[in-house]
Amino acid sequence: MNLTLWIAAGLLTAVALAGGITKTFVPKARLAAQHGGEWTQDASAGFIKTLGVLELLAAVGLILPAALGIAPVMVPVTATCWIALMVGAMVTHGRLGQTGLVLLNSVYLVLAVLIARGRFGPWSFGS
Repeated sequence: MNLTLWIAAGLLTAVALAGGITKTFVPKARLAAQHGGEWTQDASAGFIKTLGVLELLAAVGLILPAALGIAPVMVPVTATCWIALMVGAMVTHGRLGQTGLVLLNSVYLVLAVLIARGRFGPWSFGS
């Protein structure tokens, strides 16, 4: 199960890194023109960049604390924060009728729940 949790964290890290880089560095107009980026039309550039930075921090928080052995409890804390982010993403995409993206976000949510539950529970880094 430990390996499964590491794989799940690695997958979510890749998702967070890709989303974070995109939201932080791609201009708002270009994001809005892409499928799935329609929600950015009504959001401020600062809000979009803030979400991007949070996703970059999530990418760091899902792997580095455990890998370096420094505050490994941050891994499940980060996964719990990712759950909140995915609920927001699902609501946003649901309002726009983007069912496919809601389903994709639900997969990310399930991975985050798996990580949070496993790392807070029986497969924590302290046990």
